[in-house]
Amino acid sequence: MLSLQQKSWRMRAGIAILACCLTLMVALNYADMPYRLDEGVRDAMIRISAQKTPETRLAVIDIDEKSLAEVGPWPWPRARIADMLESLLLDAHVRAIGLDIVFAQRADDDGDTRLATLATHAPVTLAQILDYTPRFPSLNQGVLIGGRPAGSIVGAAHAQGYIGNHEGLSMAKCVGNIGYIPDRDGSLRHIPMLTFYAGVEYLSLSHMLLACANISDNPFRNILANKEGLWRIPYSYAQESYTVISASDLLHQRIPVEILNGRYVLIGSSALGLGDHVSTPLAPMTAGVMVHAAVLSGLLDLQQANISWPSNGNTWLLLWCAITFGLLPWALSRMSALAGIALLFGQSLIWLTLAFIGVRQQIEFSVTAPLWGYGIFLLIAVPFEWRQSQRHGRQLLAMLSHYVAQPVLNEIVRQDFRYSLEPSLKEVTVLVADMEGYTKLTSTMSLQDSAQLTKDFLDCLTRPVLEHGGTLDKYSGDGLVAFWGAPLPCERQADAAVDAALQILQEVQSLNERRITSGKPPARVRIGIENGLALVGDLGTNFRSTYTAVGDCINFASRLEAAALSLGTPLLIGPKAAKKLFRGGIILLGQIHLRNTDTIIEAFTFEPLMTNCISENIPLR
Repeated sequence: MLSLQQKSWRMRAGIAILACCLTLMVALNYADMPYRLDEGVRDAMIRISAQKTPETRLAVIDIDEKSLAEVGPWPWPRARIADMLESLLLDAHVRAIGLDIVFAQRADDDGDTRLATLATHAPVTLAQILDYTPRFPSLNQGVLIGGRPAGSIVGAAHAQGYIGNHEGLSMAKCVGNIGYIPDRDGSLRHIPMLTFYAGVEYLSLSHMLLACANISDNPFRNILANKEGLWRIPYSYAQESYTVISASDLLHQRIPVEILNGRYVLIGSSALGLGDHVSTPLAPMTAGVMVHAAVLSGLLDLQQANISWPSNGNTWLLLWCAITFGLLPWALSRMSALAGIALLFGQSLIWLTLAFIGVRQQIEFSVTAPLWGYGIFLLIAVPFEWRQSQRHGRQLLAMLSHYVAQPVLNEIVRQDFRYSLEPSLKEVTVLVADMEGYTKLTSTMSLQDSAQLTKDFLDCLTRPVLEHGGTLDKYSGDGLVAFWGAPLPCERQADAAVDAALQILQEVQSLNERRITSGKPPARVRIGIENGLALVGDLGTNFRSTYTAVGDCINFASRLEAAALSLGTPLLIGPKAAKKLFRGGIILLGQIHLRNTDTIIEAFTFEPLMTNCISENIPLR
């Protein structure tokens, strides 16, 4: 049968396992409510950590409301788009241009021709949209170009259709995908960096822009595809960090084009009428071109840092949970409820700090999964430990109430049970008291009178012990064993024991006066006191245990109590206890050979207690 302690640890282990299982479910399965909470916390971290320093590597040409008002409503003639591209390439000397615009239909011939020439010979990346929504019939419009045979479809998003540019732009050198897959809450946090369609794979607009600028295969080709073909958009920069120029200002030459020299340029629209807005972690309405700007910044950061695709952090998350969840049951079992709550909040804060660092490093993991586990400990483990503490406290009070005085018990409670019942080695002063000639005295008494004498005599012994802060160890028929120094420390424990002994003598004297008055024989008491180290605590078995002390000092005190009869004094004090006394007035009787031992020790008492010294049986030395 399991002990109570084993059952408690089995319960603690069960709580830890439950916390691990819940954390694992949240981290790997992503149910809707935990998912929304997780992404909401991650979004907040992204907003807090977003850099506000200027992003000088790229710029955005915005077809905004001002441009539509000054230049004309959309769609603009293709020649006007070509004018912007030529101004950026020839006057501003930009590094490469990406258009977040799809030209699905032909327009003005001159403009289309110029646009096709630029897309064929200049570092200009056009856009096409890959559709990921199953439709019937599938969406197939324009010409899909810019793909390459797929070496492996692992790590690619699968498209169901497309919207491409018209056939006049089919010779374009660089074309990138601007289709996207929003998260389940509608926010755009991931972008398909690699898309598989009809045996061909296609890169994203920002990805292709870098390849076009380098005029070589993109160095990110092999490191940006995860198993779903999605990349978590960094959103490392706040939107105000980007250089955003109105298209009308560029066309009307109202800006110094030198500020664009050597930059990557994205052209898109923030005009509400054009409908190119999505929800992102940075804002509920973000222009699509700003999402591509965030992707491009992230790719440039990876290139400059010479690092690979950020790793999956769930392995580290589960390792963190295994360590902390494994240690928490042990820690909480040794703490108060408030300390346990503080520990859990501290662990949560440490985890959120680590998670914040991981979010900034673009590591994929569940931000809130460990918090669910900590919630299990908060809701189940802390109340369980509180109940265990209450039960332990009641057990401690019930046990100690039989052994210690109420003031000592109150002090233990005041100190929140800091002094436990666990066995430990402590310095104690032991008092052993017994009735002299009990058997002979009670042999002529009735059973009732013998019982009353025993009760009255033990009362005379017990009251002084408790009044002077002693701990009652046990009754031994007509006597008792008590000690000072545990469970609470006692600086003048020897003096307290002597004070209790002297009061015992007075109590017994008062009892004898009452007995003599009623015609009953008096009772005599013998007391032995010694100091030393003893093993003190709750000792015994699962069937029965008691708070007691075990050590040589208990045996010595018992031998001193027995020797008092032959030395003609009711009180004998051992040498170690005598050295601990702060009071004076003790006298040395001599050395005695303790009965049934090979030990010879000095014996002390108080002179007023001396009677005729009888030493025939135990020689004084």
